[in-house]
Amino acid sequence: MELLIVFFVCFIAGMGAGLGTGFAGMSAAAVISPMLITFLGMPAYQAVGIALASDVLASAVSAYTYGKNKNLDIRNGSVMMVFVLIFTFVGSLTASKVPNSTMGSFSTVMTLFLGIKFIIRPVMTTKESMASVSVKKRMIQSALCGTAVGFICGFIGAGGGMMMLLLLTGILGYELKTAVGTSVFIMTFTALTGAGSHFIIGGMPKLLPLTFCIASTLLWARIAAKIANKASAVTLNRATGVVLTILGAAIVLVNLF
Repeated sequence: MELLIVFFVCFIAGMGAGLGTGFAGMSAAAVISPMLITFLGMPAYQAVGIALASDVLASAVSAYTYGKNKNLDIRNGSVMMVFVLIFTFVGSLTASKVPNSTMGSFSTVMTLFLGIKFIIRPVMTTKESMASVSVKKRMIQSALCGTAVGFICGFIGAGGGMMMLLLLTGILGYELKTAVGTSVFIMTFTALTGAGSHFIIGGMPKLLPLTFCIASTLLWARIAAKIANKASAVTLNRATGVVLTILGAAIVLVNLF
């Protein structure tokens, strides 16, 4: 019975996380962490580690799908990734010193905010307008944004997904598909670093919830990424907004529960 409960909780958590990752570059931690903490009574730091580990393959398969459809900026994404990786460990170390209740609240607010934002004000930037920005300016923006995202990734275990999407669309001026593709590309490596940091500092988590969460998140991320790359910009904005709003509201309810 206990095994069935663990499987069900992890499957539902992975479904929400996978859909968020594939559609919007959302980190699995925003969904998986509160689910594991609330329904399985898992310590927050361990739950975040599992969520980050679930992010790795889910983000990688999503990035592959977006890249295959030419919706991925590897050059600038790599610059941002370097700074993200440096500050992910700093954030992870800081997170180990804070109480359980402090972790995850930021990503919940960001998820709701972005969900509503994409519904009310969709991102309609084109790839042509993206190309008009100078290489130097884009590099500097990527470095600064990577510093901020890296610390957030390590601290709240959210892979910086929501903050990264906001910065890529709002500051760097990416069109939505390229923003999501670049975000999950970076998250593949930040999540790997974050998960490793959490496991080194806090120890390895239980194998069953780790395996169930990784498998479920990977499955649903693959499905969502394939659908997202075939959708129009308007449809993707609406779908992303709805998914994020529902997930954000669900996380709030789980935390209240």
